[in-house]
This record gives sequence, C-alpha cells and structure tokens, in this order.
Amino acid sequence: MSSPFSPKSGAILLLIASLAGLAVALYAYFTPLTGVTGTLGALVAIVACIALAVLALLLATVKGRGTSIALRILILIGLGGTFFAAMLLHQWWIGVAMAVGLIGLLLDLFRPAHHSRLTHS
Repeated sequence: MSSPFSPKSGAILLLIASLAGLAVALYAYFTPLTGVTGTLGALVAIVACIALAVLALLLATVKGRGTSIALRILILIGLGGTFFAAMLLHQWWIGVAMAVGLIGLLLDLFRPAHHSRLTHS
C-alpha cells in the first residue's frame, strides 16, 4: 500500500511555513503601527525565516542520513528560536507558521523511514 504523501512533502510544508513566516515578519517590520516596525527583533525574525527556507530546500535535496539528521536538528533549533522570538514580538501568526513548520519537520522525519520500508519489503 503506498503513502498518499511524497517523501519530500514534509520539507515542502516546512518551506511553505517558512515563507509564510517571512511574509508576516516583513509585514510587521515595514508596516507602521504593528508595534515592531523597524525593530531588531523583527529583522532577526526575517533572517531566521529566510534561513529556515534555505534549510528546508537543502533538506528536500540531501541524500545522506547524517546530513539530513544534522539539518533536522538545525531546523528544530531554528523553529523553536523563531517561535520564541515571535511570541516576544507578539506576532502570533509567525508562531502559527513555525508550528506548521514543526508539523512539516515531523512529516519529514517519519515519512522517509516508512516509505523505504515499503519499497524494500
């Protein structure tokens, strides 16, 4: 029985969540009266979302087990840090995007093992 999700669907969901967080962070940084307009915290959230998007793209393309484990650990740290920064900035939608990114990371963590078990049976 095949899975309805591709092995890279978790990385794609993570990329979409990172780009959504980036859009919200850019809006908060540049729009007047958001409470964080032009602040260093909002700028850090922008950079963190860009970094998470790049890491998601790398995660979708790597083949080695060790490299994917290292990327997953970096992504988990990035998601947690960006979520914490979003809560400090009162930017709840960035926090929601990071929670969706965590779901994508979990999908990526569990789908490939299940997929490889099915193809080697």
